[in-house]
Amino acid sequence: MLRIQENIPLAPLTTFKIGGSARYFVAIKTEDDLRESLAWARDRGLRFFVLAGKSNVLVPDKGLDGLVISVAGDAFSFMGTELAADSGCVLLNLIIAASEKGLGGWEKLAGIPGTLGGAVRGNAGAFGPEIKDFVVSVRALDSNTGEMSDFANPSCDFSYRHSFFKDHPEWIIMRVSIKLNLVDTEKSTLLIQETIAEREKRHIQNVQAAGSYFMNPVAPRSIVDMFEKEKNTKAREGRVPAGWLIEKSDMKGARVGDAVSSSLHPNYLVNVGSATAQDVLSLAEKIKSAVKEKFDITLQEEAVIL
Repeated sequence: MLRIQENIPLAPLTTFKIGGSARYFVAIKTEDDLRESLAWARDRGLRFFVLAGKSNVLVPDKGLDGLVISVAGDAFSFMGTELAADSGCVLLNLIIAASEKGLGGWEKLAGIPGTLGGAVRGNAGAFGPEIKDFVVSVRALDSNTGEMSDFANPSCDFSYRHSFFKDHPEWIIMRVSIKLNLVDTEKSTLLIQETIAEREKRHIQNVQAAGSYFMNPVAPRSIVDMFEKEKNTKAREGRVPAGWLIEKSDMKGARVGDAVSSSLHPNYLVNVGSATAQDVLSLAEKIKSAVKEKFDITLQEEAVIL
């Protein structure tokens, strides 16, 4: 039996700590729960919004006038070197659980916030690997028809911070199959710890933010050369860090209300007090305009703007 709640504040549930309330809210775990929730919303003529880990999302100040469906399924199992997991599983928990089983290869994804479903939708990556490198298949439900389908890896249309599911939000990810390698548990655990430590050095922790707000853009060769010379490192896939572009555009530390481009990591737009969603959006537009004027590059949001 579904437990539909009314007027649930969403800000406390998100890492941004921003946004209004959900008119209706339900946490679901199974495919049947999801179908029932969608039918409940449809019967009442309501929009629905699907949220999972809530770590990469900006909720509007006025809230969401409809049914917010929180994907909370967290069951997983191993068979040989394959992991099958609900989309609501926290990614780091899965990486640790696999390591304890002597399975890995994806340790450098440790520390990426959020759930497995969110990681698949945005093809999350860090320090080289991306989730697409490990996905065998994705089970998802078409919210328009109620049809459940399995998508093999090639059908997921993975690319940098992109997947089929990002282009087609009507498909809701419910379960993911992951292929891992046999590893030494002790070495794997050490690599997880080292990855998290390196991530904590590069990315500020324990702040009210949605992680990296903008995607790293493909840049003209002249700008790639400038970045590589200054940082003495190779650009990946012709992309330069959005944070570097923001800093070079004199927008590090830029502020609108209580939304600030972090002085430690300019691509983190941080809620330093009581920032509103409008503060964040206004700051993001200021940054995009400055980068466009300086480099003729248009930044694209990585964070999901509801």
